[in-house]
Amino acid sequence: MGEAAELLGVSADTVRRWADAGRLTAQRDENGHRVIPGPELASFAASLAASADERSEVSSARNRLRGIITAVTKDAVMAQVDIQAGPFRVVSLMSREAVDELDLRVGATAVAVIKSTTVVVERAGTARKHADEG
Repeated sequence: MGEAAELLGVSADTVRRWADAGRLTAQRDENGHRVIPGPELASFAASLAASADERSEVSSARNRLRGIITAVTKDAVMAQVDIQAGPFRVVSLMSREAVDELDLRVGATAVAVIKSTTVVVERAGTARKHADEG
């Protein structure tokens, strides 16, 4: 249960509740511990990812990590934004103008949109669309 929770980015208690409610199929191993078969967990994880982000319908990028901004470093032209998305630290380099326009600051929620080797950062909950001019 603990490993499944880590892979899904939730607590072990959440995984237990999902199993108790029948959302996940758990089996008992030889020691009586509940385990979730790999294919079942993979299918469940895919279903969570498919329903997690309504913006994926308006973007070709499918890798979207929601998190909290932990650091913003700006100079005259460029900026670095650090986002902690669950156990993952995502760092994006962008123009200072983009950081200012999006009002990206420590403590704000944001979504790191990852396409190939480029990381585009969007402010979570913002209705405005921003074009990537890269």
